[in-house]
Amino acid sequence: MFDVSEWITDNARLVIAVMVVASAVVAAGVPMVDRSTSLDQFQTDADEADALEYVDANFSRGTTDTTSAQVIVRDDDVLDKGTLVSILEYERALQTNETVNETLVENDSTRSVANVVATAAIREDRAAELQTRERELARTEAHLAEALDSLESNPNASVRPAFDAVDANTSVGLTEEDYTLFAAAVEERRESTDDNETTPTATAQNETGDRSVTEQILADEYARLAEDRRELAELDPTLEKQLEELRSLSDSEVGTLVADVLAGDSDRSARALAFMPDYYEPGSTGTNATLLVVTQESAGGSFAPGDAPEEIEDAQAAMTDLAPDDDSMAVLVYGDGIVSTEITNSMIDSVLLVGPLAIAFVLLVLVVVYRDLLDILLGLLGIVLVLVWTFGAMGWFDIAFSQPFIVVLVLLIGLSIDYGLHVVMRYREARESSGTPPRRAMAVALGSVGVALVYVTTTTVIGFLSNLTSPLGVFRELGVVSAIGIVATLLVFGLLVPALKVELDELLERRGIDRVKPAVGTGGGPVNRLLDTGATLATKAPYVVIVVALLVSAAGAYGATGIDASFEQSDFLAEDPDDWVKDLPDPIAPGTYTAGTAIDTLDRDFVRQDTTATILVRGDVTDPATLDRLDAARTNASDMSATETYADGEPAVTDPVTVMDRVAADDESFNRTLSAADTDGDGVPDENVTAVYDDLYRVAPEEAADVVHREDGEYQALRMVVTVDSGVADEVVRDQMGWIADDAEGEGVSVIATGDVILNQITADQLAETALLSLVVALLSVFVVLAVAYRLTEGSASLGAVTIVPVAFTLTWVLGTMALLNIPFNIVTGMITGLTIGLGVDYSLHVSERFNQELAEAETVTAALHETLTGTGGALLSSAATTAAGFAVLLVAILPFLQSFGLITALTIVYAFLASVFVLPSLLVVWARVMNRGPGSGPPTSG
Repeated sequence: MFDVSEWITDNARLVIAVMVVASAVVAAGVPMVDRSTSLDQFQTDADEADALEYVDANFSRGTTDTTSAQVIVRDDDVLDKGTLVSILEYERALQTNETVNETLVENDSTRSVANVVATAAIREDRAAELQTRERELARTEAHLAEALDSLESNPNASVRPAFDAVDANTSVGLTEEDYTLFAAAVEERRESTDDNETTPTATAQNETGDRSVTEQILADEYARLAEDRRELAELDPTLEKQLEELRSLSDSEVGTLVADVLAGDSDRSARALAFMPDYYEPGSTGTNATLLVVTQESAGGSFAPGDAPEEIEDAQAAMTDLAPDDDSMAVLVYGDGIVSTEITNSMIDSVLLVGPLAIAFVLLVLVVVYRDLLDILLGLLGIVLVLVWTFGAMGWFDIAFSQPFIVVLVLLIGLSIDYGLHVVMRYREARESSGTPPRRAMAVALGSVGVALVYVTTTTVIGFLSNLTSPLGVFRELGVVSAIGIVATLLVFGLLVPALKVELDELLERRGIDRVKPAVGTGGGPVNRLLDTGATLATKAPYVVIVVALLVSAAGAYGATGIDASFEQSDFLAEDPDDWVKDLPDPIAPGTYTAGTAIDTLDRDFVRQDTTATILVRGDVTDPATLDRLDAARTNASDMSATETYADGEPAVTDPVTVMDRVAADDESFNRTLSAADTDGDGVPDENVTAVYDDLYRVAPEEAADVVHREDGEYQALRMVVTVDSGVADEVVRDQMGWIADDAEGEGVSVIATGDVILNQITADQLAETALLSLVVALLSVFVVLAVAYRLTEGSASLGAVTIVPVAFTLTWVLGTMALLNIPFNIVTGMITGLTIGLGVDYSLHVSERFNQELAEAETVTAALHETLTGTGGALLSSAATTAAGFAVLLVAILPFLQSFGLITALTIVYAFLASVFVLPSLLVVWARVMNRGPGSGPPTSG
C-alpha cells in the first residue's frame, strides 16, 4: 500500500488531471437525472398488483380515467342555509373555472350534501305540483262524470253549456276533440235510456263506458303526469336551479329539509350521509364538517399515486385557490393532484432546506476540527465532487431521483467528511511527529489509513449492496447509488483531495507559509482523556466491558423483535412546517403543505372515498352459485372490523347484488327481470343470470360497468368494493379481505383481494424482509471479507471476526432504540441494517487497523491502545461529530420519514463511535492475549 501511496503523491498532478477529466465525464450525466414521484416504484411484482391493474383497466369507476378530489368543508354549522348556499356557489366556481372545468367528468362532477338537500327541495316542490295536478285531474274527471249523469237525466238540456261549465272550472285545458268525445257519450247514454236498456249488466257497461270516456278525454294529461313522475325520479337540476331553490327557502324550511334528507331511512339519506362525518347523528340539523367530492377525468388514462398528470395537479391547486376568501366556510382539498404536487415540492424543499443546513453544520464542525481554511475548502470541494459523481452516475444509469434519495445526499456528505478527516488527521500526525515534507507525509498518511479506507469502502459497499436482495426495486436502486457514492468518496478523498493538498501545501510553504497543523486528540486535554478512557477500561476490566455490552445488546435484540413495518401514502407527505422554518430566507424556506392534515382529518372523521379494497372474481361469473357466494361474502364483510360504516351504521360495501337492488328500486322493468330470475326471493338471481346482467347494462350501464366486466358480449369478471376503516391496521385489512375472498372462492372462478391498502401492506412486509435480508447478507459478507483479508495480510482471520463484533453490538443497539422510540421500518429506515453495518465497520476498521500497526511497534498493548485511540480515535470523534450533525439536520426536515431517519442514523453513528472506542479496545486486548499477539509479535503493516 505504501508503494501505491508514494506513486499517488509523486504523480499528484497526473492524478489531478485524470480525476478532473473523469469528473467532467461523469458530471455530464447530471442533467439526465429525472425526478420520480410515483409510489409505484415502491411496489414489487405480486398477484394483488396484477389484479388491481386489471380492475383499473376494466371497471368503469376504477382509476383508469377518473380521479376524485375530496374537499373538506368546515364551519360552525355546515348544514345551515348560508353554508349550504356557499357550498353550491363554490361548486359553481369550480365548474366555471377553465382550469378545473376542463378536467371534470360530464355528469355529477361535483357532489355534496348541499346538492342532495337542494335537489330534495326541488323534488318536493315538483312532487307537490304533480299531486296538485293529479287532484285537479281527478276533480275534473268527477265533474265530467257528474255532467254526463245530469245530461242523461235531462234529455232536453244542452250539451255544450254543461261541457263549457266544466271547462271553465278546471285548470285542465279541454279541447274540441274532448267535447266531441263528451257529446258522443251523452248521445249514447240518452239513446240507451230511450231503449230502456237498464238491466244491471247494461248499467255496469254504461258506467264502464262513462269511465272510459272521461279517461279518454283526460288521457293526454294523465300521460303527461306519468311522464313527469318518471322524470321526477331522475331529477337532476342544474346548480343554478339548486341555488335558486335554496335561496328561496327560509332558515327553518332548510332545517326541516335537512332533518328529513339526513334521517337515515332512505336511499336518498344514504347518499347524503356518505358526505357526513362519523360523529354526525342522522336527522340532526347541525354539524361542523362535511365533504364535497369532485370527480375528474384524466385524458392520459390511469396513473399511479403520486404521479398525477399536470392538468390534474393544476386543477386541484385551483380548487384551493377558489375557496371562499370570506368567513362563510373553510375549505381543505385532498386528491391525487395535491399529493403529486406536494411530493414534488417536498423533494425540492427538502433538498433546499436540508442541503444548506447540513453543509452549514458540517462546515461548523470542520472549522472547529480543521481550523484551516485550505483544508475546509478542500473538504467542501470533495463533497461537491462526490455528489456530482453520484448524481452523474444516476443520470448515466437512468435512475430517477425520488424522496428516499435525499437520504443518500446527506449520507454521502457525512461519509465524505469522514474519509477526509482520516486522511488529513493522519497526514497532520506524520508532519507533526517527524517534520516530514508534505509529499512524504501524505505518502505515510495514505499508506497508514489507505488499507483501512479500502477495507471500509469494500465493507460499506457490501452493506449498501445487500439491498440488492430486496424485492423492492427502489431499494435495489438505493443500494447501487449508495455504493457508487461511497466508491466515488474513496476516489475523491483517496486520490484527488490528497493530490491537491500536497500540491497546494508545497506551493504555500515555498512562499513561507507554515502548513504544519495539529491533529485532533494528539495534544492532551479533555478530548485526549476522553478517548483514552477506552484504553484504560480495556486494560483494567476488559471482560466487564464485554459483558455489559452483551447485556445491553441482548436487550436491544429483544426489543428489535417488536419493530413494525409501515408503508403509507402519508409517509411521503410533508408536515406543514413551523412558522420559524417558513420565515427562513428564500429559497430555503419551504412552502405550505396541507395534504397530511387532510389525510388525518379524513381518516379521523370521514368515510374515505379513496381507501377501498376490491374482491375480484374472474371466471364463470354467470353461474348463480358465484353470485350466491359473493352475496354471502358481502354479508360477512359487513360484520368485519375493517369494513367502514356510514353515519347511519350501514356498511360501505358495493357489489353486483347491491347495485341490482338499487337499480330495481328505481326501474320497474329491471325489477321485473330481477324478480323473474330470483325464484327463491332472496334478492339474488337463481337463473338467467346473463339476461339479468344484459338488462342491468341496458337500464344502468354506468352502475353495471362498476361491478360487472363485459368484453365482446361475454361476462368475465365481478368485483366487490369494500371501503375500509382507515383506523384499522393494514395487516388486519389484508387478512380480513383475504377471508372475504376465500368466502367467494368456488368452482369455475378465481377470487383475489386487492387494493392500495393491501398492496401497501405487502410493501410493508417487504420492507421488513429487506431489513432482515440486508442484515444477514451484509453481516455475513463483511465477516467473510474481513476474515479473508486479515488472514491474507496479518495471518489471523480472527482479527476480522473481532472487528465485526462491535458492529453487531451497534446493530442491536440501533434496533432496540427504534423499538423504544416506536420507529418502524419504512421507505428509508428499511435500509438501516445495511447502513449500520456499513457505518459501524467504518469506525471499527480504523481502530483495528491502527491498533494492528501500533502493536508491531509499541512496547505494551496499553501503549498501542493509547496511540490508537488518541490518534485514530481523534479522527473518529471528529468524523462522528460531523456526520452525526449532518444527519441530525434531518430533524428539521418537512418529511416525517426523513426526521426519523435522521434521528436513528445520528444515533447509529454515535453508537458506532462508542462501540469502536469503548468496547472494541477490550475485545482487542482479549484477542491479543488469546492469540498471543503482544508488542512486536507480528510484522508491521505497510506504512
